[in-house]
Amino acid sequence: MAEKETLVIASKVKNYIKATGDMKCSAAVIEVLSDKIREMCDEAIQSAQKAKRKTVQDKDF
Repeated sequence: MAEKETLVIASKVKNYIKATGDMKCSAAVIEVLSDKIREMCDEAIQSAQKAKRKTVQDKDF
């Protein structure tokens, strides 16, 4: 299976987790977050298409 593109900025996520919870972040977290974002985007795209729009808007999320 081809490697999927990362959709989050890993350093920002890791810094947030460190600053907020004083914890480290495994590399697998970044992959899981990217997958979750892909799912959310796919749903938002479907919502925009149902509304017959070519633009995904905040309300689609």
